[in-house]
Amino acid sequence: MAKKKAGKTNAIRLVEQQKISYIEHTYEWSEDHLDAQNVAEKLDETENRIFKTLVAVGNKTGPIVAVIPGNRALDLKKIAKVSGNKKVEMLHLRDLEETTGYIRGGCSPVGMKKLFPTFIDASAKRLDTIIISAGKRGLQMELDPKDLLRVIHGKLEDITTTA
Repeated sequence: MAKKKAGKTNAIRLVEQQKISYIEHTYEWSEDHLDAQNVAEKLDETENRIFKTLVAVGNKTGPIVAVIPGNRALDLKKIAKVSGNKKVEMLHLRDLEETTGYIRGGCSPVGMKKLFPTFIDASAKRLDTIIISAGKRGLQMELDPKDLLRVIHGKLEDITTTA
């Protein structure tokens, strides 16, 4: 069995297995500043290119994943409708690692324990690349949103509101 390279996350391994082109971005992080605004500042990027990964729970589907720009907020009614749920609420933070395999501030839509229904905000289609968590704090990956959709079997939908 081949030995895994040290430092590679599940997200990066999966993207590489799919032969998807990406750029790694690293930055200094702190427990007090895990938000997209801080990541944008650290990477000298705009918040609309830094996409955060949120996990919610639908009354019919169970866990669902939302990938949205850092300067927007998840609209629970919109994601409920596109995911086939009547009601959606955010997953409790204490359940995040057990559900996804990732911790707060390092949750990537790529490489979760299971492939959950995943929705990327439609604003991503206007961008050549977006920046998402690469699976651990202080590590992001920049890739074409079309490639991200393919690797996670996601859908582009209008799921946000003004933050």
